[in-house]
Amino acid sequence: MKNSNYILSFSTALFLLISCSNDDNKNNDPGTPTNPVENNAPNTTYIPAFEGQTRVQGLQTNTSYDAKIITSTLESPWGVKALPDGRLLITEKAGNMRIVKITGEVSVAITGIPNVNSAGQGGLLGLCLDPEFASNRMIYWVFAEAGNRTAVAKGKLSNDEKTIEGATVIYRANPANVSTLHYGGRILFDKTGNLVVSTGERSVLETRPLAQSVSAALGKVIRITKDGQPAAGNPTISGTGALPELYTLGHRNPQGLALHPVTGEIWQSEHGPRGGDEINRLKAGGNYGWPTITYGIEYSGEKIGAGIQKQEGMEQPVYYWDPVVSPSGMTFYSGDRVPEWKNNLFIGSLTTKHIIRLAIENNRVIGEERLLTQENQRFRDVTQGNDGALYAVTDEGRLYRIDKK
Repeated sequence: MKNSNYILSFSTALFLLISCSNDDNKNNDPGTPTNPVENNAPNTTYIPAFEGQTRVQGLQTNTSYDAKIITSTLESPWGVKALPDGRLLITEKAGNMRIVKITGEVSVAITGIPNVNSAGQGGLLGLCLDPEFASNRMIYWVFAEAGNRTAVAKGKLSNDEKTIEGATVIYRANPANVSTLHYGGRILFDKTGNLVVSTGERSVLETRPLAQSVSAALGKVIRITKDGQPAAGNPTISGTGALPELYTLGHRNPQGLALHPVTGEIWQSEHGPRGGDEINRLKAGGNYGWPTITYGIEYSGEKIGAGIQKQEGMEQPVYYWDPVVSPSGMTFYSGDRVPEWKNNLFIGSLTTKHIIRLAIENNRVIGEERLLTQENQRFRDVTQGNDGALYAVTDEGRLYRIDKK
């Protein structure tokens, strides 16, 4: 940490005192405050919409914890979820699923999975278990399909755990495009038992505007049933040909989804361009702005569109980064083993190679910490295990267990 003697301003201290006295989304003491963790120059002079939207004060966890490498033999793992018995089910980009014991044994590749297009940013992506997995053994996953679409499939894990039985594609995000970038690719069950899936806008200038099109499934978060149909209660979105599966729109490359353990609300991480990575709290029917508003710029340094950050009818991110961290998979910590982490959001960072911890009160970020910076790994996904520990996978093939010493 840069300065353990950093003194909070009176206004910040008062804000923390008030926030911590509120029962909604209540945390324990989030830890020792420090200087903001980001000290590199931003790419822009854009002004945040509100205090604490970026470069919030840093935090330092006071509880002793450690991170143990369970295995380093995975091949570009992308998603990780805990099975009921505590083992981890993991997707690998090339198209494999494997089961890993917390003692380090890695299974052979599970067969029966439809072929994936693993070029570019494609491959076998996020996954989730059916809420009734213990009895029905159903798994749902996102993948880049031949023909270059983000697709959702489901299938039953066989009793011998060697194959996926009856694998079926239940949803395809149209239109297809030759680009092999920005597939999105996270999936979870919401509190109503429906599937929530993130899709990217495929990056290229041809498809970028489709993030704002209500008749295209690119650059969206969709909400569907277990059979891939539009879920009951989806927002009514105006516009010609509006797709009934749309939940939110205006996204660039959303690679993280998580449910808040107290409110059940859906939070999302999203890759910006050069600057402008975002954390969003999703509101049904909300438009999150891309590419009309953004806190980033083109990789060339030019403005994106009109170069604006706010527009009526478009939502602001809860938090953003400039320069980027490339936020990927994420989870809220609901355990008790590290009390100051309670209800905090943990996010894998690809570019800056660490795990981000965000302390959140009343839907605002009040502190940021960067964990495992010394590991020099591209953290692709983070989940909480049944034992209360955090588990994280990296592009380099590692699976970590992070827990109180």
